[in-house]
Amino acid sequence: MKLSAVACALLVAGSADAYSTPSRSDLRSLGTKSIATSGPRKVGASMKMEDFGFLKGSGIGFEDIWGSGENDAVISEVALEKTLNKDGLRYRLNRTEKEADEVGRLYDLPGFEVSLPILGKTYLGPPKVGSIWEALGFTATSNNEARQEEKLKAIEKARNAQKGVRGGEGATMRSKWLDKYGYPRLVGSGGIFYADQLSTDKVPMGGFNMGKSGRMWPIPEVVERGAYGGEKGWGMKKSGTAVDGLPKKTDM
Repeated sequence: MKLSAVACALLVAGSADAYSTPSRSDLRSLGTKSIATSGPRKVGASMKMEDFGFLKGSGIGFEDIWGSGENDAVISEVALEKTLNKDGLRYRLNRTEKEADEVGRLYDLPGFEVSLPILGKTYLGPPKVGSIWEALGFTATSNNEARQEEKLKAIEKARNAQKGVRGGEGATMRSKWLDKYGYPRLVGSGGIFYADQLSTDKVPMGGFNMGKSGRMWPIPEVVERGAYGGEKGWGMKKSGTAVDGLPKKTDM
């Protein structure tokens, strides 16, 4: 009889514990499952680009495009900017490192470096620009003297091309067209390179260099010389020669 009473008491106590209010820790662990681990697991990068050598040497294979050499510059914007700066060319309207050092910090104001979370060492201070307007982007330009030289080289290369864009005749085609139609054919003969005419140019560039022109409002003198009646606009035709130096036709 005493054993039965004790058993009943234990049963009631167990039932009360089973229906007791759960704690917050019990609720947090509800539905979770703990998995035993044997130790840290190292996973290396496994994603790779591969053409299995089928396109090797074709010019469009992975090694041809992204292999070591001059193509490394396009891997990142930083590398591209440094490569262009070596030739004196600007990237994204920014001065080259040499040009930036020549002008120094804006208004000679001081700057300082701080160590920031995630970003690491960061410079805080005025940029190396020639004026506040350049810093704001209004007068910033990529058209420095090195770029202007490259435009002039490209114009000469197109004008003196011995082969057209499709492998046909080059400069010789223009003379035939001049005799037949009264104007040289530039399209398809390798004779067109568009050199944008900018107010920062030292000499007129002439756009497409086809002796055409037109303006809607007053423009800087160097731009006018590259358009309208200037030496690189239709004014070149008045001088007797076109862009490729062919003589002016009088017997049409």
